[in-house]
Amino acid sequence: MTDAVPAPRPANAADAALPQGRVPTPAAPPPNATPVVPAQVPPASVPAQVSAQPQPFALPAQVADQLARIEDKASRIEDKYARSEALLARVEDRVEAAGARMNEAARQADLAALRAEVRALSDRTRRLPGAGALIVTAIVTAVLTVALTLVAQRLNLQSLIPLR
Repeated sequence: MTDAVPAPRPANAADAALPQGRVPTPAAPPPNATPVVPAQVPPASVPAQVSAQPQPFALPAQVADQLARIEDKASRIEDKYARSEALLARVEDRVEAAGARMNEAARQADLAALRAEVRALSDRTRRLPGAGALIVTAIVTAVLTVALTLVAQRLNLQSLIPLR
């Protein structure tokens, strides 16, 4: 009986896509591996070897290809997630800019309303008499008061004023 040593697998695109260090694919079996059983013995009759350390194993080509496809899909999903985050960041910036513009427009509307109120108040105060008119009115009032008081004294109208 001779021990069959499996030939090392040639590297393919699936093995190149696998991450380094995650799934070991040794070229030769470890020194403490069980010898290959001849084909006529069913696999159930092979005694299982239990060891303290997990044994590295070679993945079949189909499994390695499937793992490579899964990893590619995961990287595409990560790329989509990164693009979505970038898109959301741009949308957030645009919303903040629009909010700032709306606040500025509200301030402008408030300023316009304040200007309208000040304009209405100045229109009302413009119709009021000025300082010159008030001084003339005060002088006329004083002169008339003195004149009427003298007339009342001359005509002896003091009796019309009630005594206290």
